[in-house]
Amino acid sequence: MIKRILEDSVTKHLNSGKAIIIYGARQVGKTTLLRQAITAPDTLWLNGDEADVRALFENPTSSRIKSVIGKSKTLVVDEAQRITDIGLCLKLIIDNLPDVQVVATGSSSFALANKVNEPLTGRKHEYLMFPLSFAELAAYNGLLVEKRLLPTRLVFGTYPDVVNNAGDERDILQQLSDSYVYKDILLFDRIKKSDKILKLLQALAFQIGSEVSYNELAQLCGLDSKTVDSYIQLLEKAFIIFRLPSFSRNLRNELKFAKKIYFWDCGIRNAIIRNFQQAELRSDIGALFENYVIAERLKQQSYARTYANGYFWRTTAKSEIDYLEECDGMLTAYEFKWNPRRNAAVPLSFSRSYPDAAFKVITRDNYDEILL
Repeated sequence: MIKRILEDSVTKHLNSGKAIIIYGARQVGKTTLLRQAITAPDTLWLNGDEADVRALFENPTSSRIKSVIGKSKTLVVDEAQRITDIGLCLKLIIDNLPDVQVVATGSSSFALANKVNEPLTGRKHEYLMFPLSFAELAAYNGLLVEKRLLPTRLVFGTYPDVVNNAGDERDILQQLSDSYVYKDILLFDRIKKSDKILKLLQALAFQIGSEVSYNELAQLCGLDSKTVDSYIQLLEKAFIIFRLPSFSRNLRNELKFAKKIYFWDCGIRNAIIRNFQQAELRSDIGALFENYVIAERLKQQSYARTYANGYFWRTTAKSEIDYLEECDGMLTAYEFKWNPRRNAAVPLSFSRSYPDAAFKVITRDNYDEILL
């Protein structure tokens, strides 16, 4: 079994007197991780997707909660965002049953975070979990093998079911992409225009690596720009996409409000546009490589608790840098090239404005250097 980076940290904080909250999209392996980390036989496992489980937590009181838990010393609640007032329920357990370890998982941060942050202030350890990372897969397969699998990762992504079921990737990804759209977004925010959400996702999928215009997206999807902004925020909070803002500090002609949007998983992106063509034949291979490395870099930083800001940089004269990282006051610029033989140089306007910034060209030959 592929060991997840979070396993040791979660195990370390078991029985610490605080709740453990794990966020992440559906099917990234949250429950599997917990079953590896929690081996105590007196563990109560509940799933918030089940109606009778949700009913157990209606009108919560300390007495009712105690009757639900019984003699269990560990309580695990999967898909906790489905339970009304879950934060209050967990707080009641922590305050009244200090010997019970509380663990909750949620697939939608916009639902679960809003319900637990205030009630559990100072009472929780939080983790964000992603599809399998390059570091996890390299540790399992070996670095050489995993690097050879890069074209496969760019097409099919790194969801555990996808990685572990070679040959069934297309069917699994289509099911996952449908679950994203219809279960986590439409259900929790009561969005009725499912066709508009799908059109928006498809439009975003075709624009990875490029600046996006909310006005243009609105015209493509038949929505207004404010609704597009709202939907994009929901898609981001449901762990489907993430936004990369533009960096602007010195030059008058730097783009100040532009943004790019990437997908957390290339396989999901390709499923949305129904394109699983092999990597070597794709016209979008450069954009996929850029998406993959940036997403993997952000995974690495999240797991390592590295606090850095990510941007892209571009001027009105079209000088640009794919990815710019700011950490502890230092700037590092990255240019991504799928073809190792293609030349890349730091734009003169950037080097003059930020002479202390480092510059690195990342290709399929050396991308592991910034992901391990």
